[in-house]
Formats: sequence, C-alpha cells, structure tokens
Amino acid sequence: MKSIRQLGTRFGILAATVSLVAGLAACGDMSPRTRDTAIGAGVGGAAGAAIGGTGWSTLGGAAVGGVIGNQVGK
Repeated sequence: MKSIRQLGTRFGILAATVSLVAGLAACGDMSPRTRDTAIGAGVGGAAGAAIGGTGWSTLGGAAVGGVIGNQVGK
C-alpha cells in the first residue's frame, strides 16, 4: 500500500512541475499588459480561495484580480 501512495505523490509532483514549466514557457512572448492581467488573475484567485474557501470566491477573486491587473498597466 505504501508504494501506491508514493507513486501518487511522485505523479503529483511531476504533474505540478510539468504545468509550472509549461506555464512559464507560455508567458515568454506576452505583452506587459497581458502579463499583468495573468498575474492579477492568479493573485486574485489565490486571495479569493484563502478568504472565501469556495469555488465561487476563487472565481470571483480571479476575475476581479484580472481586471485590476489589466488596468494597472494602462
């Protein structure tokens, strides 16, 4: 049973690493405004999840953060 848990943990770490590398590679040719929008959405989503703890609060935080990030660079 222990080996199955280790496999699941290793798979989770691998999936997180692959998505982090892919996300960073996709941001290579973004304009500053687009980058600020993505950063705002990420920070807003994390804040919404921390404050509300539901999917709706995460989604609302990401939307508000994306709008704020978009308007900051204007």
